[in-house]
Amino acid sequence: MKTAPTLSFSKLACSRGGRQLFQGIDCVLEAGRWLYVTGANGVGKTSLLRMVCGLAPIEAGQILWNGTSIHAQHEAYREDLCYLGHLNALQESMTVDENLIFTAALAGNATEAAQRQQVLADFGVRGRGGQLVRHLSQGQKRRVALSRLALSQARLWVLDEPFVAMDEAGVRMLADLIAAHLGRGGLAVLTSHQLVDIGSVPAQLLELRA
Repeated sequence: MKTAPTLSFSKLACSRGGRQLFQGIDCVLEAGRWLYVTGANGVGKTSLLRMVCGLAPIEAGQILWNGTSIHAQHEAYREDLCYLGHLNALQESMTVDENLIFTAALAGNATEAAQRQQVLADFGVRGRGGQLVRHLSQGQKRRVALSRLALSQARLWVLDEPFVAMDEAGVRMLADLIAAHLGRGGLAVLTSHQLVDIGSVPAQLLELRA
């Protein structure tokens, strides 16, 4: 059985174009908790999330997963990570169902048709599995993108503006999904222009400053 996961930052720093975005960031996030990354526009919130996902280089400091650098355990860490950026990252020429199957396969997971159908129904896009993504509205695309979280077995969710383009019902549904993930001992790191209650778990705040 896997031990309870921990994500930590040690003296983390980032700059872009010769300008310091943030520096000296220390943080420890334990199982069942979520980190709300906040700060002024342009201070590096998305850059931090991309660093956590291994998509951007670490200028100084380190990011540890269970006490070990994420770069020293690349494959294992990727299996434990689910990243959702502010873009939906869906293949427009594929069907909704094909997108869900493809994303799950990248993470080494297999899903059942009934499971995918239920998740789509839960996210308000029932019966859209066979439809090409390019034919969906922007709101429907966002719901499909978010539905991948419900199929993920990753213990760490990294979410960049996950509530954007969501109505009130969608926001609550996603907040409940994150709360259930935390209740299973998962972790979440997110940015959002709106602070949303995630179950009964208070946010662990990380404010970025230059």
